[in-house]
Amino acid sequence: MNKIRAAVFASGAGSNFQAIMERSDLQCDISLLVCDKPSASVLEKAENFGVPTFVFDPKKYASKSNYEKEVVRRLQQANISWIFLAGYMRIVGPTLLNAYETKIINIHPSLLPYFPGKDAIGQAYQAGVSTTGVTVHYIDEGIDTGTVIAQEPVEVFSDDTEETLKERIQQVEHRLYPIVINRLMK
Repeated sequence: MNKIRAAVFASGAGSNFQAIMERSDLQCDISLLVCDKPSASVLEKAENFGVPTFVFDPKKYASKSNYEKEVVRRLQQANISWIFLAGYMRIVGPTLLNAYETKIINIHPSLLPYFPGKDAIGQAYQAGVSTTGVTVHYIDEGIDTGTVIAQEPVEVFSDDTEETLKERIQQVEHRLYPIVINRLMK
């Protein structure tokens, strides 16, 4: 039986991509990595795992719609059914949303609806909250406003630094994301 083919979108180091790829029981094939940063270190990880990549520079396109049309074309060529955002630092526009409606999920380092957008860990740390966490959610036209699929709290300790908090949140992300992906593939 052929597994569902999925793509991961990432813009940076790719720690969530690596965590997904290291799961021996993953219920889908990660068949493409889409990256908007030609110098991102996630590209080396993709090469190490033998995952094909599509790298694009948004500045070389006339509009978001234009580069998203190219992304959709590449996804369709690769027979991609699902998209997993893993540190992809772009807002997904209507071209991609319409092509993959209810098939794009994201992992976010806070308990949404608290601390949406960039630097959620820094926002939580600066706010002095006692608990933050991780959310996996569907993507919609808003910023971190899609329907929540799963959440897990992470306690903020009195002696935490932003860096120690980030490490603990990433540990939860790396464990939770593949579990949620597997649940969605059934």
